[in-house]
Amino acid sequence: MIILLTIRIEDEVKIAFAFLTLSNMFVFFSFQIDIDVEQLVSLRQAQLPYRLSDELAEDLFRQHTRKLVEKNISAALDRLKSRTRTVQDVVKVVEELDKILAFNNKLISLKNHEDAASFACGVGPVSVSGGKYDSERERDDLKLLYRAYVTDALSGGRMEEHKLAALNQLKNIFGVGKREAESITLDITSKVYRKRLAQGVSSGDLEFSDSKAAFLQNLCEELHFDPQKATEIHEEIYRQKLQQCAADGVLSDEDVKALTRLRVMLCIPQHTIDAAHSDICGSLFEKVVKDAIASGVDGYDADVKKAVRKAAHGLRLTRESAMSIAGKAARRIFLNFVKQARMAENRTEGAKALRKLIAFNSLVVTELVADIKGESSDTPPEEPSKVEDKKIEEEDEWDDEEWESLETLKKIRPSEEVAAKMGKPGQTEINLKDDLSERERADLYKTYLLYCLTGEVTRIPFGAQITTKKDDSEYLLLNQLGGILGLTVKEIVEVHRSLAEQAFRQQAEVILADGQLTKARIEQLNELQKQVGLPPEYAQKVIKNITTTKMAAALETAINRGRLNMKQIRELKEASIDFNSMISEKLRENLHKKTVDEIFSSGTGEFDEEEVYEKIPIDLNINAEKAKGVVHELARSRLSNSLIQAVALLRQRNQQGVVSTLNDLLACDKAVPSEPLTWEVPEELADLYTIYMKNNPAPEKLCRLQYLLGISDSAATALGETKDSVFSVGAEEEKFVF
Repeated sequence: MIILLTIRIEDEVKIAFAFLTLSNMFVFFSFQIDIDVEQLVSLRQAQLPYRLSDELAEDLFRQHTRKLVEKNISAALDRLKSRTRTVQDVVKVVEELDKILAFNNKLISLKNHEDAASFACGVGPVSVSGGKYDSERERDDLKLLYRAYVTDALSGGRMEEHKLAALNQLKNIFGVGKREAESITLDITSKVYRKRLAQGVSSGDLEFSDSKAAFLQNLCEELHFDPQKATEIHEEIYRQKLQQCAADGVLSDEDVKALTRLRVMLCIPQHTIDAAHSDICGSLFEKVVKDAIASGVDGYDADVKKAVRKAAHGLRLTRESAMSIAGKAARRIFLNFVKQARMAENRTEGAKALRKLIAFNSLVVTELVADIKGESSDTPPEEPSKVEDKKIEEEDEWDDEEWESLETLKKIRPSEEVAAKMGKPGQTEINLKDDLSERERADLYKTYLLYCLTGEVTRIPFGAQITTKKDDSEYLLLNQLGGILGLTVKEIVEVHRSLAEQAFRQQAEVILADGQLTKARIEQLNELQKQVGLPPEYAQKVIKNITTTKMAAALETAINRGRLNMKQIRELKEASIDFNSMISEKLRENLHKKTVDEIFSSGTGEFDEEEVYEKIPIDLNINAEKAKGVVHELARSRLSNSLIQAVALLRQRNQQGVVSTLNDLLACDKAVPSEPLTWEVPEELADLYTIYMKNNPAPEKLCRLQYLLGISDSAATALGETKDSVFSVGAEEEKFVF
């Protein structure tokens, strides 16, 4: 243990002595950047006798190089942060940074030297990492130095290649991130680019150059500036100029010329120009439009009109842009009226809100649109284009018959006299087509149409109400509402027709309460159809729907009460009545079951397999296999019950009932052939056979009954010989039954 401790102490002493020796050697070159090959070889030779590891030697070497760099950094920062900083101080800052770069280059070249293996460990690029400038606060100071060097590199108005390489080295030495370095460089380069651009404009070099794009491209290359960033600067410069020119709300001819000159010099694309005008001039115009709309129905006076016209034409906006801005503001008010109509307590209040919407459109928005277009409110609207004209003609042609038949549609088309009296119609270019769904717009239109039809309802005390009938002028407002809502002619016709159909249906259901369509009722319905103006084909559909519904209910009742048989069903089908669509499948299956049950209880003994298994399922549109299973199930259950019922009737001496019941038993046996039946009293089976034989049945029926009752041939012969005597005695006995 003592020996090991001694060895460790000796090693530590060697290491300390080696560090001290190397430190003393570093003092020789720690204040100068000229490091030669001999010094590095001497350091390596001093390391080896002490067996100092390469890692420790490398760390010691890097510490000393870092301290040398830190002294240069400190000197540069002292100059940069000096309160009395002068131009000479800035020069000194750059000189200190150049010393660092020179020292770094020297170390890099020595690292790549052919005898580098014999040099001291750690020769290579320097870094401040791990030193006094490795904290976050000190890194901000390093960024200031980096910024100062970039500024100096661009002081001549261009970026030299060797300066780019120097900046890259300085970034690595200082440990500045890539994004941070790019941000600093971009900020400074952008300012220099603006300065060079201003010089080019003021001197006329840019304006009179053969190729302005080449001039700008060359400028970017000299500064190593991203052309996309340059384009953004061009747009920003144009926007600033545009804001200055449009500050008073008008772009004069001189302003337009200046902006055009600037656009050409900076090679700004047209779509960028349009976007800038739409944004800057559009914002100014939007304020004017909002003020105009806020003035309301009574406040849209000559001053407001003048302001709108001045802004619309003075700001040099395209008509599309101006209309888009106005439309956005107007539709916002339209939707407020729509919201009021929806929240109204009743239809009358909702219609009043829509009337305000119509008035606002006529007195404010229509004037606004005319002022934007530079039209007079008294002049007729512009002629539609050929495409629009063709579309209108097609819609009119499509709707001619509808306009002629529906009275309410006729009323929304004003005559020439009424149109002249009402004045210019409200605008429809700004509408709610894209703001509301088709159903919502149709519902709003229908609300006002009902108001036109019913008039205004006023409630008075004691629960009474007064209805004020409106004149046909309300229909003209309805027509304007259709335009504001953006409804097409087809959609408008559909609303009128659906309302007429609703009115026709309500009264037709009263006339056809029992579902019977007589000649007198047909005449009454035809008169009603003419009154509401519903096209004949739609009236016929309503009538058919009502009669079908009523008939379906009647048929269902008849089936449930057992008053409908297969013969009647077939008669209905021959009359082209779709019985199967009126009655549910379950009810049709129940009807089939009742029909089969009637066959098994008819007392005829007949069972037609084709009728039961094929025709009836087809007529009732039910599954044939499922229906056959129902028949077999009924036959089995009724077979044994029929024997019991026949014996009961025998004991009651009801001979006719016995015969009918035995016929039912034979019918069930035809459906499901049975084995011979058993009974506790064989004499009663013989009596049943005798009674059935007395009625002279068909031989095959009698033979089958003999088999089912288990009567032998000899017994059957004997019963046949004694049948007359048996029944005479039986008849005699009946006389004495009280």
